[in-house]
Amino acid sequence: MNIFKRNSQLNIVFIYVVLGAIALIMLFPLLWLVSTALKSPTESIFQSPPQLLPSQPTVENFSRVWQSLPFGQYIYNSTLVAVLTVGLNLLFCALAAYPLARLSFPGRDWIFIAIVSTIMIPFQIVMIPLYILTVKIGLRNTYWGMIFPSLASAFGIFLLRQAFMGVPKEIEEAARMDGSSELGLWWHVMLPAIRPALVTLAIFVFIGSWSDFLWPLIVIQDESLYTLPLGVAKLAGTFSLDWRLVAAGSIISVLPVLILFLFLQRYIVPTETGSGVKG
Repeated sequence: MNIFKRNSQLNIVFIYVVLGAIALIMLFPLLWLVSTALKSPTESIFQSPPQLLPSQPTVENFSRVWQSLPFGQYIYNSTLVAVLTVGLNLLFCALAAYPLARLSFPGRDWIFIAIVSTIMIPFQIVMIPLYILTVKIGLRNTYWGMIFPSLASAFGIFLLRQAFMGVPKEIEEAARMDGSSELGLWWHVMLPAIRPALVTLAIFVFIGSWSDFLWPLIVIQDESLYTLPLGVAKLAGTFSLDWRLVAAGSIISVLPVLILFLFLQRYIVPTETGSGVKG
């Protein structure tokens, strides 16, 4: 028994060592980014072996980036676009997913298959038609132009449909017996019951909107509407590709996403279905 117990403990130690090594490999680019942003102009960035701990750490790079470019405006633009995108995406995806999961009507399954199949279409294929449509409806060079392609997503509809299907029918039947309307049932009963799925989708949509570079680059010309990815890209030309300043700007753009994930990660943990429903 002692041999089996010792082997089990060794296996656990081995697994943790392997996972720790993988975590360090995954974190190395982020550590290098932080190290580069904190290095003074006299320190070398590209050296072998890499020096992760700056000999003279400084926050001067962050100060130069913040003073030279309107990063406060960039943060405001990114926050506004991301928050509106998340809210509208959750609304439209939930409205589309609910009937596909809980209502019966002709062609329901075929509609769902058609929606999910669009996940396989790369964005680059629909980018030009989307741009033409955005220009025709007068949304080019506006906040709504950046939000427009992300009003709903096939992945969001799929995720919320699966969550709606997991809600016990007894909860739905009890609400109907109490005289709840279909919209009231969706709002007061079904949405609280799938809160973990909503939070998960919100995080994915927020990160996707916050880090989106290609679409804002195409649809936005006014620099006062630039989002953080466009602002960080502008650093390369402004400072002749000083990697210290680019790294500082990148950290400024990544930090809100990390804070959001750390704050909301506890809501992603699956909970008992219907726990969000108040009696």
